[in-house]
Amino acid sequence: MKKLMILGASVLQIPAILEAKKMGLYVIAVDMNPNAEGFSYADKKIVVSTTDTEKVLEEAKKNKIDGIITIASDRPMTTVAKVAKELNLIGINESTAINATNKSKMRDVLKKNNVPIPLYLSVSNYDCYIKAINKIKENNYKCIVKPADNSGSRGIRLVDNYDSENLRRIYDYCIKNTNSGSLVVEEYMEGPEVSVETISKDGICNVIQVTDKITTGAPYFVEMGHSQPSKLEHSIVEEIKKVAIDANRAIGITDGPSHTEIKITKDGPKIVEIGARLGGDNITTHLVPYSTGINMVEASIKIAIGEDVNIEEKLNLASAIRYKKCDLGRIIEITGISEASKIQGIKVIKIIHGVGENSTNIKSSNDRVCYAISQHDSVEQAIDACETALEKIEIKVQN
Repeated sequence: MKKLMILGASVLQIPAILEAKKMGLYVIAVDMNPNAEGFSYADKKIVVSTTDTEKVLEEAKKNKIDGIITIASDRPMTTVAKVAKELNLIGINESTAINATNKSKMRDVLKKNNVPIPLYLSVSNYDCYIKAINKIKENNYKCIVKPADNSGSRGIRLVDNYDSENLRRIYDYCIKNTNSGSLVVEEYMEGPEVSVETISKDGICNVIQVTDKITTGAPYFVEMGHSQPSKLEHSIVEEIKKVAIDANRAIGITDGPSHTEIKITKDGPKIVEIGARLGGDNITTHLVPYSTGINMVEASIKIAIGEDVNIEEKLNLASAIRYKKCDLGRIIEITGISEASKIQGIKVIKIIHGVGENSTNIKSSNDRVCYAISQHDSVEQAIDACETALEKIEIKVQN
């Protein structure tokens, strides 16, 4: 029996753990949280930080693993690369891991390879940050500030006004959310946003699906919905696909998945960022199989353990996810879940924060309370099903 190590055992990694088990693999889950929910589904649990490369490598050698992956998380990517290299497994190399997780390095390598990106500057202190803000302004762009090394919309702020107090507040907020102490100050790209889900095999990048996205907008840009396939014009979708393939090539992904976020600006599609892993927010675990019939989780696992993959489209349907906006306060009652589940096309209703927990301002992905996922004949029907279902769910809070 082949052994697969999965870095991360949170709710996000459970689909990979379950898929690997279904494939008959022995699953070793790694997470620093001893109570991580995914541990209960794995064959073996290892309580170690997924970013502690040396300890994870030690455990990988000890357990004689046949493959290693992570999904929906950027932080373990350098560990995946190191283990793959040391044990001669299939996976990204360390250079690609850095290019895919550090936004400054990512921007540098994309620019070098002529992949369209926003105007950007990397900064590591407050003085450089102020100079970068002024440089972006000189080019008649709005500014957005991001940690160089975080994900899940954490630590991102749009510069809404340029008085010194506000600039200092934004700097302090963003720097608090970075591990390296580096920020990226860049052109705020205006226009529709999509993500592109791909699987590369033997150096060939295959676009599986293009996903439309909606967010909370400024100042935190937390994703509140996705739908597939994209409703953008065919010619624009083809441009988007080309940019995504070029970005994959530039950062060095030859085998495995990627999740590329792209904005369609007045200058054309530009890269927001690219991750050398499966997309989160249920995009690759639910939306892609519901719209295309392609199991990207299974494909990623097979690539990691050296098996052939089949990524031919089996369905031509639509899928969507929408998150519910709630009143703020302590959640005291949730009703309507059964009724919501009966809406035609609804596949999943999930309560993230239940009774006794708090509904707060949505500043990151972790603050969202509830979502619905649907599958339908058209994108419009899929979105409508989600929205109708969420209307039936009532979440009462106590201020």
